[in-house]
Amino acid sequence: MILSIESSCDDSSIAITKIDNFELVYHKKISQELEHSVYGGVVPELAARLHIEALPKILEEVKSYFKSLKAIAVTNEPGLSVTLMEGVTMAKALSISLGLPLILVNHLKGHIYSLFIEKKAILPCTVLLVSGGHTQILEVQDHNNIELIAQTSDDSFGESFDKVAKMLQLQYPGGPIVQEYSLKGDANRFDFPIPLRQSPKIEFSYSGLKNAVRMKILELGELSLQDKYDICASFQKAAVEHIIMKLKKYFKKSAPSTFAIVGGASANLYLRKQIDILLQSVKCNQLLLADLKYCSDNAAMIGRVAIEIYKEDKNI
Repeated sequence: MILSIESSCDDSSIAITKIDNFELVYHKKISQELEHSVYGGVVPELAARLHIEALPKILEEVKSYFKSLKAIAVTNEPGLSVTLMEGVTMAKALSISLGLPLILVNHLKGHIYSLFIEKKAILPCTVLLVSGGHTQILEVQDHNNIELIAQTSDDSFGESFDKVAKMLQLQYPGGPIVQEYSLKGDANRFDFPIPLRQSPKIEFSYSGLKNAVRMKILELGELSLQDKYDICASFQKAAVEHIIMKLKKYFKKSAPSTFAIVGGASANLYLRKQIDILLQSVKCNQLLLADLKYCSDNAAMIGRVAIEIYKEDKNI
């Protein structure tokens, strides 16, 4: 088995995964959302302190598996340096004390392999990665061969939801609450601009849309609950349409046979629906989606990548 650790941001998580059949025999995550919601976003130093408390508590629950371990895996990039350090420090200590190899895993590869927790990988595929820090189109052959096709030049898809929620004085994290409010709103009330509508480039940008929302809030003044519903719905429509337009441009060059959506923001059901409609129009054979419980940061996805690395590296 492989023990995996995730601490790249505000989720403390440890998992135990069987190498031969990918079975997830243990997985636990302690979220810090409640502590950070007071500040409207993640406070790195606070997150690091909470990891110091949470990770050892989870580790106590998996000591019985130590004798069956073949390796220790941990997220080492990208993420908040102070929180990554907590997971890496624990992983190094376990590696040394148990005499096991240490496998370093890129967090974004983890999101890709969240699609394949407890199952074999279906590759190659085209991937849309949408999270709090990233918005990317990737062509994935395997864990070692990933081509970056497009990314955001400023804010990410998920980050923009958090910032709009903060402008509206809604709770953190913003993604779920904006999606919830959108269900009660009129998505056509506010004509927010679609970012880079006229640009031929395949890239993303959310700073302009975010600013348009800010200006509309200032223009309206005191907001009613219905105003907030309508702003959320109109913003979400524009944010998703931006992605759909850029995917259409890319698909004209390279239509996928298998497409996947990963990352914390991939849990957005409106995004999933609109992409499903788009894929039907280009006759894509398969849409891969991670279980909603594995969309956000978790150690199970880190362990799943680690298995691929372990099986491939003959020196481990």
